Amino acid sequence: MSAPLAIYAAIAQNGVIGDGDRLPWRLPSDLKRFRALTMGKPLLMGRKTFESIGRALPGRETIILTRDRDFDPATVCGKAQGVYVAHDLERALALAQTRATAMGADEIILAGGADLYALLIDRAERMHLTFVDATPTGDVRFPAVDWSRWEELRHIRPEPEAKDETTFAFVDFHRRR
Repeated sequence: MSAPLAIYAAIAQNGVIGDGDRLPWRLPSDLKRFRALTMGKPLLMGRKTFESIGRALPGRETIILTRDRDFDPATVCGKAQGVYVAHDLERALALAQTRATAMGADEIILAGGADLYALLIDRAERMHLTFVDATPTGDVRFPAVDWSRWEELRHIRPEPEAKDETTFAFVDFHRRR
């Protein structure tokens, strides 16, 4: 059985998900949720997203999709153990599926960026979203979503931690059949 593709993103009220190569907010609560939901799973992301993170994330494997045939993840983070590079979408998805099976993961996490979200939103089966109660400036936006195709499974509005810059909600969805 293949592992479903699940999108993970934090989205501001105006659709912004990034500003250049950084997040336009500080939300340690969201980073903790990201870690908890992605531990032990393969992460599929674009090269720019990987470069913005700047390292391989412990306890996960990373598949980087890039058109740059010369891209070497070791130039970003030195040791690139558990990091794979694919140069076309189908190869990246197949590699993510292989890694999910090897890891015993119940889903593949699509971790960004905007181009990959737009490219794969119609193939995703799940979404783990953080709706950020802010309207920051930013040049990276989440693609339009046809919400009639998604069913909300869980909606949690936790109390922000001391270092969280704003309020937010964690909302999980699955694709309607």
